[in-house]
Amino acid sequence: MSTYAGQAAENVTLPSSLDEAVAALAAMPSAVPVAGGTDLMAAVNSGLLRPAALVGLGRISEIRGWQYADGAALLGAGLTHARMGRPDFAALIPALAAAARSAGPPQIRNAGTLGGNIVTAAPTGDALPVLAALEASVILAGPEGDRELPVSHLLTGMDPLRPGELLAFVRIPLLHAPQTFLKATGRTGPGRATASVALVVDPARRQVRCSVGAVAPVPLRPLEAEQWVAGLIDWDGERTLAPEACTAFGEYVAAACIPDQPGVELPPAAVQLRRTVATLSRRALGRALA
Repeated sequence: MSTYAGQAAENVTLPSSLDEAVAALAAMPSAVPVAGGTDLMAAVNSGLLRPAALVGLGRISEIRGWQYADGAALLGAGLTHARMGRPDFAALIPALAAAARSAGPPQIRNAGTLGGNIVTAAPTGDALPVLAALEASVILAGPEGDRELPVSHLLTGMDPLRPGELLAFVRIPLLHAPQTFLKATGRTGPGRATASVALVVDPARRQVRCSVGAVAPVPLRPLEAEQWVAGLIDWDGERTLAPEACTAFGEYVAAACIPDQPGVELPPAAVQLRRTVATLSRRALGRALA
């Protein structure tokens, strides 16, 4: 019998390829895939989860790096936050690298993975708003072959993982576009966001894409605020905005993500959270346009 995170697991399988991992999950439908295990260990040790079997993904080299494919970066789900935070990766996808560098203390960054951040789908997952703003997609490997879907479909449960499937890769368009990630932390845990904002200024599509994390179960896209501020930008010129416009954008985003309730006064915590989102959004836009 093997042990994991201080708890007994009857079966631990360590495949060396994606095909072997999919086969192991098909043979043991109740098995739980595990890579870095940062979230799984917390669930096991707190008594929330008692996996009867584990499929370890740490030996699958094909999901621990990245490659280029058709104008996009194909990121392995096993990429750690520490690896994504390095300068060579930051030159590729700056906002995701910034999110990875902020994902808690070194022991978390060294173990935690991109795929784990997505599959766990914790509201405070730092990679999630970045992936939403970049309009990333995920590639799922399963017994019936691979399939690709927008990351938002997976996060919202619109198209969840099917039995025997696991997250293999994340496809992110490579943009020649300014992108930023900022977050505010509180007392909820080391490096854990109370609010986060990812923002992309995309001149090719003349779009501003913003995603707000940690304030709702899934990242929020304030689409009307995006369209409003994109209409203020001189896309054929210097692409600058007055400070007042950035401030107005921040307030627009915050009000969209933490709306007023008719006849109900916002509680102080919600008012403070709205201020935080407004500040992060304003700063993110200002940095992207700088």
